Amino acid sequence: MPTTAVEAPAERVETARLILRPPVRADAAAIQRLAGAWEVARYTAQIPHPYENGTAEAWIDSLAVERGWRGDVTLAIELRDSGALIGCIGFERDADEGEASIGYWIGRPYWGQGYATEAIGALVGLAFGRLGLHRLTASVVPENHASARTLGKAGFRAAGLETIDAPARGRRLDVDIYALDRTAKTRSPVVPPVVLVVAAALVDADGRVLLARRPAGKAMAGLWEFPGGKVHEGESPESALLRELDEELGLDVSASCLAPLTFASHRYEDFHLLMPLYVCRRWNGTATPREGQELAWVRPSRLPDYPMPPADKPLIAALRDLL
Repeated sequence: MPTTAVEAPAERVETARLILRPPVRADAAAIQRLAGAWEVARYTAQIPHPYENGTAEAWIDSLAVERGWRGDVTLAIELRDSGALIGCIGFERDADEGEASIGYWIGRPYWGQGYATEAIGALVGLAFGRLGLHRLTASVVPENHASARTLGKAGFRAAGLETIDAPARGRRLDVDIYALDRTAKTRSPVVPPVVLVVAAALVDADGRVLLARRPAGKAMAGLWEFPGGKVHEGESPESALLRELDEELGLDVSASCLAPLTFASHRYEDFHLLMPLYVCRRWNGTATPREGQELAWVRPSRLPDYPMPPADKPLIAALRDLL
């Protein structure tokens, strides 16, 4: 053990949607529930399964010791808007003081929303900025394609193969190594494909807005959104919206009844979404859920009470100002 301590950094980083801060004992229940899921633990070297009672508390208590003499960093990932813990991320310093190995996990309910990419970007900024590290590495089990893609979006590149100890799995694991040098961080980032989606704020005679809840089996299931869908090749946004309203809700809408209001631009983990929002007050037919979704007519003041995908949330302010 080194005889001199490494000064720990001010461990709090904020991003557009996340707060990264030191774990505390109050996080233990959420950590046990989320990290203990087999889908999360299966590709990791350190997360036990099953995740026994008391394990999370003991791990949190151990972090202060490691932080004090090694200078390692471990941070809980918390949603800014709700304060919910969704995962953890951190790094262990290597023998070369300018290098570190990163690791992270995100709870299953929060996959596919770009949180891992956002958290890794924040950790990279901390490591290369405030802490002055010059190289980061990460190990990925070859079958864990999602993690490899996430690291690629953050600028990491394949750097060889290794076999590592995996105490939680009871064996050694063959892993792919990904690396990011500080000089590479200045290169142009990989630009994800832009997906054009169109949505409608259907407003009834009482001034209520129609929301649709994504059914089970779909990405972001259980979240509420404005009806609409993807614009196909050769379609205009207006024609795509008329088609989607017919297919999803059985509504007959004229293009002249669509009034453009605002748009959302949001980067998810695998793509960048661009979504114009139209307001519509006139249509023929009764809104009927044709694709297993749940419908709700909501007062503008109550829209923030409904959990929505990240791209939909910023649209609420423009609607409330209008209505």
